Amino acid sequence: MRKFGLIGYPLSHSFSQKYFTEKFNKENIQDCSYQNFSIPDIKEVSAILLSEPELWGLNVTIPYKEQVIPFLHFKNDVVEQTGACNCIKILNKKLYGYNTDVMGFEISLKEKLEENHSHALILGTGGAAKAVEYVMKKLGIDYKFVSRKSTTANTISYESLNENIIHSHQLIINTSPVGMYPNVDAYPEIPYHALTSEHYLFDLVYNPEKTAFLKKGEEHGAAIKNGHEMLVLQAEESWSIWGGAVE
Repeated sequence: MRKFGLIGYPLSHSFSQKYFTEKFNKENIQDCSYQNFSIPDIKEVSAILLSEPELWGLNVTIPYKEQVIPFLHFKNDVVEQTGACNCIKILNKKLYGYNTDVMGFEISLKEKLEENHSHALILGTGGAAKAVEYVMKKLGIDYKFVSRKSTTANTISYESLNENIIHSHQLIINTSPVGMYPNVDAYPEIPYHALTSEHYLFDLVYNPEKTAFLKKGEEHGAAIKNGHEMLVLQAEESWSIWGGAVE
């Protein structure tokens, strides 16, 4: 039996477990299983590896995409550049780190991306934000991070957001878990009244399907998209990295 899993905390719900379990059933892949490892401390990943010798691969979610880096024996170029890992291949007891968020986000984002979306606000500064930043650089999109505090030259605080900043940044990407189930009424504190039909709001959250952040954007005519397609794309990329179905 080949085992795969997801590490994060808390894991009250999991896209990955449901997706891969259904994938294995639908495609009649009988030698595989997928489970959640909800660990309150990243150091517990070592215990998981010892207790689960049949593990072939892991996905990594909040809050460990950055914290898992020191445990890796190998990092691909994207992990090296982003400092974030969301996919691990386990081979001969060695951990090989990858970032499939980058590929998933780029493909999903492009569907509604227009020429005027040349300046972006990235809400949040965690591991997922690192993947978004990588794609912004690749696509030549100017960007600023938005956080509770302005800690770097390229980071502004939520308090400092005003109509002018919103008008000049017509791509807004939420990488934080704000608005995720069960806290469905929560949303990032930005001046939504300044949004227009020229804006594009992308939320990495997929549950609920339409977050309060996206609803507020839609009310002002903005293009909107959630993180579901991105998750499907990154999951399939993870499956390819792990070796896929073995004939």
